[in-house]
Amino acid sequence: MSGTKELDAPREIVWDVINDPEQMASLMPGVEEFEVQDDKHWRAKVKVPLGLGGLKMTIDFEKLEERPLEFASLNAKGKGVGALMNMTTSFTLSEDGDKTSMDWSADVKIAGPVGSMGQRVLQPIVNQQVGGVLDALEAKVAEKKAAAQG
Repeated sequence: MSGTKELDAPREIVWDVINDPEQMASLMPGVEEFEVQDDKHWRAKVKVPLGLGGLKMTIDFEKLEERPLEFASLNAKGKGVGALMNMTTSFTLSEDGDKTSMDWSADVKIAGPVGSMGQRVLQPIVNQQVGGVLDALEAKVAEKKAAAQG
């Protein structure tokens, strides 16, 4: 999956939000617990909504690469009952005046019984989750921009 999200804020504000694990955890649906281990590693306990009920998963995040204000990539490995997840995400920021364009990509692999549900079943759920995170990111960036303008 990949896309572009246009954000109505300078690149520094967008970077501050997406490069802060605690702020990003607050944007993810279903986060029940969150812990920063160091500046490149953190862990979240998440309840992923999957139809009836949800899948509880522990996800370990590792920052793979970063070029401040421009690019970052991240790997996430999750384990839950009936599922293993491996996800690599990256984003590139470019500035156009007071606005920022964020090109993003996410490669998500799910194994185990949940993964066997197939792409046809899982893709709409993944799309909904990504859309929710991007909308929450836009709201958080707008909040930070307003606070910066004071």
